[in-house]
Amino acid sequence: QVQLVESGGGLVHTGGSLRLSCAASGIIFSRYAMYAMEWHRQAPGNQRELVARITSGGDRNYADSVKGRFTISRDNLKNMVYLQMNSLKPEDTAVYHCHAAKPAGFASDYWGQGTQVTVSS
Repeated sequence: QVQLVESGGGLVHTGGSLRLSCAASGIIFSRYAMYAMEWHRQAPGNQRELVARITSGGDRNYADSVKGRFTISRDNLKNMVYLQMNSLKPEDTAVYHCHAAKPAGFASDYWGQGTQVTVSS
């Protein structure tokens, strides 16, 4: 059973930084490396939105709202994906979820339970 567990959330002031981590278990690293990994966030009353994505080949994409402030990275040998968040704003407040997007031909994708990020003004 594949599980994704996020960590690193917390309370920070405007302009501060946080680094989120997502650990995948129940999957060998060579298979994990085939998944595109994503960070999504959901604020109260809002729909879940894609924040950042890194493909199996290392290509990165970001939501316009976080470009230049957030950086996604991955360590396939450790089954980890990270989100470095700098220059945080109150509008970044949300629950951040890790998502393993299944490659073509794979059966399932996976979600973590989320970690709360709160940015105070």
